Amino acid sequence: MRPYVFSAILLMPAVWCTETTPVSGEAWARHVIDDTSRGADGVRLCDVNADGWKDIATSWEEGGVVRLYLHPDEEHVREPWPQVTAGNVSTPEDAVCADIDEDGAIDVITCTEGEDRSIYFHWGPLTPEAYLDASAWRTEALPAAAGYRQWMFALPVQVDGKYGIDLVAGSKNENAWLGWFEAPEDARDLDQWKWRPLRRAGWVMSIFNTDMDGDDNWDIVFSDRRGQQRGCWWLRHPGPEHLYETWKAFRMGGAQYEVMFMAPADLDADGNLEYVATTKAGPLVRCEKAPPEQQRVLEEMWLHEEIAMPENAGTGKAVAAGDIDNDGRQDLVVTCEHAEEKHGVFWLSYLSAQRWDTHAISGLDGVKFDLAVLEDLDFDGDLDVLTCEEKDNLGVVWYENPFGPGLGTLRLPPATAGGAPNAEVHEEAEGNVVDGKEQGQKNKGVIRRLLRLQ
Repeated sequence: MRPYVFSAILLMPAVWCTETTPVSGEAWARHVIDDTSRGADGVRLCDVNADGWKDIATSWEEGGVVRLYLHPDEEHVREPWPQVTAGNVSTPEDAVCADIDEDGAIDVITCTEGEDRSIYFHWGPLTPEAYLDASAWRTEALPAAAGYRQWMFALPVQVDGKYGIDLVAGSKNENAWLGWFEAPEDARDLDQWKWRPLRRAGWVMSIFNTDMDGDDNWDIVFSDRRGQQRGCWWLRHPGPEHLYETWKAFRMGGAQYEVMFMAPADLDADGNLEYVATTKAGPLVRCEKAPPEQQRVLEEMWLHEEIAMPENAGTGKAVAAGDIDNDGRQDLVVTCEHAEEKHGVFWLSYLSAQRWDTHAISGLDGVKFDLAVLEDLDFDGDLDVLTCEEKDNLGVVWYENPFGPGLGTLRLPPATAGGAPNAEVHEEAEGNVVDGKEQGQKNKGVIRRLLRLQ
């Protein structure tokens, strides 16, 4: 990141502002995964059936359905994907996969807002052949979450180091909190799950688990878009013996804006983790921890860059970092809302110390997009863009990257969101990582036969 100017009195970093060019260029080819319900609201990845292909969990807010989409293969990836409705709930806001009860089957966790205000577990079937059978899924509400808050986002993560996976979750508006649900020894005994509040919130948007201080404990990184404590934050895990005490909070930036979704990045390739956030009707905010010589004793210092939104795009909703054009440098992909007659999805490439170049992805189709996920869905050597759009009901879609293979994509420092760790994180947790193209080859025969019958 470029040098920053510090005040001798306040020792606060000046904000570096960079310009962007207007969005230009041809739109990428758009492929529809599903557009048969209403209000697609978020996409989260997980290999549901252990066939080595990334599958998708999505909630449809207006349609009231929670669906899984199984990756068909390279040949059929541009067609609508095989799907199953894992559950039917009111106003689902977020859906994410995890093996909650550690029975070997992937389950789905759904947050709801509106009048329902609950968190649901959708228990998955034990055999791969049954994943596309809606009758094989069973839905139960988590009692500790029922009716209290408008739940917006959840992240399955091991917090206390015992029993099964726990659940970090955040809510919005009245009585909003960020906290975690402590899993009991028997995860199916839902009455035994305990709510552990961590911090009052205004409107939690993103949640990540990242070791921010190198102590081998997962800390919590999150964005909060409303209230006096809005901005991009991280909470320090106090260690297993002090879990129920106060987790120290550190603000990374964004206090002057209504921050939206955020994402980990390493845009300057220095190996230090950064976070980039979109803001409502404002710029992108890039946060990087200041070097040791610029730190203060009582306050952690972060460096900030504001990247202007292009004038012919909507307002920022979500962002993701990855090497889009395979030139060996990370780029940014941005999704928007309020994109009437404007670009709703675009990507930014670094042009100079004062300027980013902006390129079309979606064109002018679509108004309100959500999370952006970068994944090589067609296995052609470049990162495609997976997202969803809910106002024009484009549905769950992916945009095909036209660049093709090059120098290879850049790995992010370890950080996870939505229960889908990158390779480094997965290796630490499980001790064994197999390339996605090779993993689960034993299961592919039965999965392929199953998909052909749909």
